[in-house]
Amino acid sequence: MDTMPAASSPPSVPTLAQTRKARPGIEWASERVFRPAAQRLIDPFARRGVNPAHLVLFHTALGLYAAHSIRRGGRLTPALLLQVKTVLDNLDGQLARSTGQTTETGRYLDTEMDLVVNAALNMALVGRWGLPLTLLQSLILTVDYLWERDYRAARGEEFRAAPAQSRDNPQLLAALKAVYNAYFVPQEKLIGAVFERRLKARVGPAPTQTQRVAYTPQPITGIAANLGLSTQLLALGACLLLGRPRLYAASLPVQAALLVGVQVWREGQVPAEAERGS
Repeated sequence: MDTMPAASSPPSVPTLAQTRKARPGIEWASERVFRPAAQRLIDPFARRGVNPAHLVLFHTALGLYAAHSIRRGGRLTPALLLQVKTVLDNLDGQLARSTGQTTETGRYLDTEMDLVVNAALNMALVGRWGLPLTLLQSLILTVDYLWERDYRAARGEEFRAAPAQSRDNPQLLAALKAVYNAYFVPQEKLIGAVFERRLKARVGPAPTQTQRVAYTPQPITGIAANLGLSTQLLALGACLLLGRPRLYAASLPVQAALLVGVQVWREGQVPAEAERGS
């Protein structure tokens, strides 16, 4: 996401291409369903001066209520709420980008509120096993983050543009960064180190740019992107409607196994691609 203070409505509505976050791997559910739906809401929300940060808090509340409903045996209501939550989760970033309200605070807030909702949903599904399940889910999402980061780094591309605004509340931003550093950064460092070690084991201690490009083929970013949060909540909604909500929880280890398989596959691409480029 990207957020903060409300601004006056823009003279014209940006196109979907202008408000989406460009990525090498496309998440089908987000790009074909949720972002187009969110795009229709940008103009009315911008005209009313809606603060994207308030959207984050609102869709967080929807997600928590959906978790409460699941715990009480609800099916249709939480399934629908999660899809509304996902539309608004896409909208906050699109609104922030279209109205020049992107901030560091908004990015951290969105990420951490998603974590809160995910933990509540997983605990509603499987009780005390919900927290380990949330960690597994976080690791899956972290792989998506790292594969895009490494893809861009290997090609000299910018990974995350600087926020449009610097009017962050220092205390709030510091608190959000502390949470991020405590929970997400260790995952990023650990998994990132494993990926780097696997590459060096394959090609030696000093991988070339050609080898790094070969190690980060575009298809891996597409696979990881389609395990993104929009897809996760769409899948959970489908499982709820089928009356088998725990099927979603069971899918997470399968997703993790898929990513392990993709990792093994991309390691095998390095020598062949390196030879073509040499």
